[in-house]
Amino acid sequence: MRDFPSTVGRLALAAILSAHSLAACSCSSSWHPSANLKAKVLAINDFHGQISEGKIAGKAEYNKVGSAPVLAAYLKNAQAGIEERSFIVSVGDLIGASPAVSALLQDEPTIMFMNTLANDYCREPMHPRCNIVATVGNHEFDEGVSELNRIIHGGNHAKGPFLENPYTGAHFPYVAANVKDKATGNTLLPPYVIKTVDGVPIAFIGAVVRTTPYMVTASGIEGISFTDEASAINGLIPELRAKGVHAVVAFIHQGGSQPPYSCSTDRQKPLESTAGDMEPVTDIVSRLDGEVDVVLTAHSHRFTNALVRNAAGREVLVTQAYSAGTAYADIELEIDPESRDIVGKSASIITTWAQNSDGKPAVPPDAAAAEILAGAEKAVGPTINKVISSTGHVVTRRQNSAGESDLGNLVADAMRKGTGTDFAFINPGGLRADLAAGEVTWGHLYSVLPFGNLVVTMQLSGEQVYQLLAQQWADPAAPRMLQTSGLSYTWMDNGPGRTGTVIEVKKDGVAIDRSRSYAVATVNFLATGGDGFSVFREGTGQVNGPVDIDVLVSYLKGLPRPFNAPGTGRVKRMGK
Repeated sequence: MRDFPSTVGRLALAAILSAHSLAACSCSSSWHPSANLKAKVLAINDFHGQISEGKIAGKAEYNKVGSAPVLAAYLKNAQAGIEERSFIVSVGDLIGASPAVSALLQDEPTIMFMNTLANDYCREPMHPRCNIVATVGNHEFDEGVSELNRIIHGGNHAKGPFLENPYTGAHFPYVAANVKDKATGNTLLPPYVIKTVDGVPIAFIGAVVRTTPYMVTASGIEGISFTDEASAINGLIPELRAKGVHAVVAFIHQGGSQPPYSCSTDRQKPLESTAGDMEPVTDIVSRLDGEVDVVLTAHSHRFTNALVRNAAGREVLVTQAYSAGTAYADIELEIDPESRDIVGKSASIITTWAQNSDGKPAVPPDAAAAEILAGAEKAVGPTINKVISSTGHVVTRRQNSAGESDLGNLVADAMRKGTGTDFAFINPGGLRADLAAGEVTWGHLYSVLPFGNLVVTMQLSGEQVYQLLAQQWADPAAPRMLQTSGLSYTWMDNGPGRTGTVIEVKKDGVAIDRSRSYAVATVNFLATGGDGFSVFREGTGQVNGPVDIDVLVSYLKGLPRPFNAPGTGRVKRMGK
């Protein structure tokens, strides 16, 4: 249910604007003048059901980007005239953590939108000339394997039907090489699909971040294992070679961060030497078989367009195109028809501007996608447009240097006061959007808390509270700072890449008793050990309560209008 730490993705949209404001860079091309075959791959990642407008790059009102009708228009324009040699790839998290306009309809509108991009060959999803393929991200497992199978293969949800009756599922294949049934050892989904361009095969192998079990509710993936991404992909290469396949595109729901630029792949910017956190990608790519030519990445919601060497020392093109349909990777491939290998590759990360500076549409919105969006907005409108409260200031998820955020404290307060507990905890990855100043609707609050988690109460000792807070640095390179209510604490920063030390925890200004039992509220995702917070599983007397958004709605209705965020100051950071 949770992505990369929120600190990684905070500046993604601003980075889009920055990348496109850069002077044109001088990039050499990997293309060779020849009679080789040409193919195009258009990759999106981390769409998260963002079928409606609402994303803005930078501060100017006219910098609107994305939405299903706009993204569809860009993708169709990019394929114009070369439809038979173009493929659209979703690199995971197409659904999940979605705005209410998609999520309240079980993300069916998002799958229906993707179906509008499918060609006639996709009537048989595994057909080699079907133009779309997807892999799973961690969020595809938010509601468990059963619901994932339904969303892919079709069938009405218990609360449906929604826009389709019956719901027909995805008209394109989902593939994943490293998601397996523990009992049989078989992959949950086909591990790859083979597409063809003028009879030459190209394999598309999918994989999801292997730490998915730490990001979703355990009960939903019971009996499923997530294996090493590189090993799973490499294990398929002999089988593909035997089928005469030498052009291989891997698409992996894992990624990092690279400084953006606005031109095609710059061979002077090798991935290994760029600033940013690229270790999750370089670790995988450096272990991939020499047959792998392109790796499409995701998960961190950032920019990537660079070359990195695989295990055979060959250059692999690695891309990622931000998130939420605000951009896509436009990848050109050149294939030698005799060797059947990819001999040229280059990419550009294209922003899906919705408006020009004069406020007029940057592209004519796609009619089929617009029709689906209109139907979804009509269906959920009475619910999401209901005004709950108002606020005079932006309430942000952005954490201060100690690890607190205004929004985190607000939601934690709602949970604590709604359950009458001593303390409350919420993970930052559970907060998916800021609250803008002005009227606060139910839909706005759903965008903050889209997972439908239950609020769970339990008893923890004071010592367990200390242990819980210490688990924030289980991965010192990527701390996960819990948002809290009812307590304050001081921690020591021991330096980059080192575990923080919790010095003292207080309740009402008095140090908590390590031997005493305290009532605690959290969400069921954390209660089952999500995000690595295993101490919650030790809590006694666990009781499932109301849905988190209902608790937040009730709390805000009880505050004066406009309400003020509680501010920060509960956590003190010492040291470096």
